[in-house]
Amino acid sequence: MTNSRVNPKVDEFLSNAKKWQEEYSVLRNIVLDCELTEDFKWMHPCYTLENKNIVLIHGFKEYCALLFHKGALLKDARGILIQQTENVQAARQIRFTNVQEIVAMETIIKDYIKEAIKVEKAGLEVSMKEHKEYIIPEELQHKFNEIPALKTAFETLTPGRQRAYILYFSQPKQSKTRVSRIEKYTQQILDGKGLND
Repeated sequence: MTNSRVNPKVDEFLSNAKKWQEEYSVLRNIVLDCELTEDFKWMHPCYTLENKNIVLIHGFKEYCALLFHKGALLKDARGILIQQTENVQAARQIRFTNVQEIVAMETIIKDYIKEAIKVEKAGLEVSMKEHKEYIIPEELQHKFNEIPALKTAFETLTPGRQRAYILYFSQPKQSKTRVSRIEKYTQQILDGKGLND
């Protein structure tokens, strides 16, 4: 590992890590062995190739992970990549709960990183779902039928705002909760505002 490729912000991140400190260090060394540039983005160590994001190291309560930005394009021959939530389209994680797991998987991790580098060099892109591909919840469709102006207002929102509403309205398992969310935001949609505006 050459020191010229080490980012001081990552050193600081590692020294301040309350959890997963040893795991982060081992993952860092593995990734740096793969000739990537160490950067610090979104408050985490991020590794790039010609300024394109390849992998990110991050941690959660139950596990730490190596996140592949275009993981959906990897072959995942070993079936170890995890989609964090159903709404994550491109990224995939390999999760770890201790240093021993990381050390035991070093060769596999490097193979996945090398594949991710090939994907980036080939210029491959994850085809994102169009917002039209998101299914409008039945309750929202009823509201559109009831208030045609709401449908018009919704359709004039940006695709990102439409998607945010659809995802938010679709989340609850119970119909009455979906209805109450739609009721709560009807005026905001009529006002041309997004979910978080």
